[in-house]
Amino acid sequence: MAISTREVTPFVGAEVLGVDLRDVSASAQEAINAAFAKHGALVFRDQNISDDDLLVFSRALGDLDPPPNQEHGRLSPPGYPDIYVVSNVLDKAGAPIGALGSGEAVWHTDMSYLDIPPFASMLYALEIPASGGNTWLCSMVAAARELPDHLRKAIAGRRIKHDGTYNSGGFLRRGVTPTDDPHKAPGAWHPSLCVHPETGEEMLYLGRRRNSYVEGYDAEGSSKLLDELWVYATQPKFCYEHHWRIGDLLLWDNRSTMHRRDPFDNSMRRVMHRTQIKGKSAPVPAMSAAA
Repeated sequence: MAISTREVTPFVGAEVLGVDLRDVSASAQEAINAAFAKHGALVFRDQNISDDDLLVFSRALGDLDPPPNQEHGRLSPPGYPDIYVVSNVLDKAGAPIGALGSGEAVWHTDMSYLDIPPFASMLYALEIPASGGNTWLCSMVAAARELPDHLRKAIAGRRIKHDGTYNSGGFLRRGVTPTDDPHKAPGAWHPSLCVHPETGEEMLYLGRRRNSYVEGYDAEGSSKLLDELWVYATQPKFCYEHHWRIGDLLLWDNRSTMHRRDPFDNSMRRVMHRTQIKGKSAPVPAMSAAA
């Protein structure tokens, strides 16, 4: 079955048209998978799905990871431990129902501090603020494709440390000892340039900036190089800004994209339900990245 898609930017993202996620046939799922590999992120508008529907669609992509350990631990809707709540809302007792609050969530790749990071993530909008809270994606495939020679030579064959101390909202993860020393921080080392396991395309793989470190450099040299890489990779031409509507589902490839969130007024409610699809293998270095 062919599905209809519309690119949202030349480099990353496409909107899938005319698909009801409550009833996805095997042929439609196959077409969705192909579109996902091609575009790196998919937008499904005007959905009306339950948490059970969200899990069915998520599991069609693979096994699920448990919710990440955030500043308040792992927060899920009652009875749905595989769903993670992203929200600034407090319950009647004044306790957060979700994570990340209302502040900015900086550019990052989900849980890249693991040896085998997640394959993909999806976010479904239940309540949104009147303004703010937009989600941005950037293509790390496009960033690798146009990587300037001096940056390519600077990271060729080198790994980058991916920190697990703080989440993308800047909050300390529950149970983790705070540190800003990348050599002491928990996390994994991954190749700076990786190959996409489905498409074979080269990808720049940065993870998150805080406590990051490029092996083979002193602290000052690593920091200067990373600052330049982050400015380059997140330039507007590589990015898509998603303006949320209730009923939107945004699915992104966690290997080939990074994402961030704009802040919003904390007096406004934002409630999102999120799932995460388990990765099958550790990032593999791209052949062209060999020193």
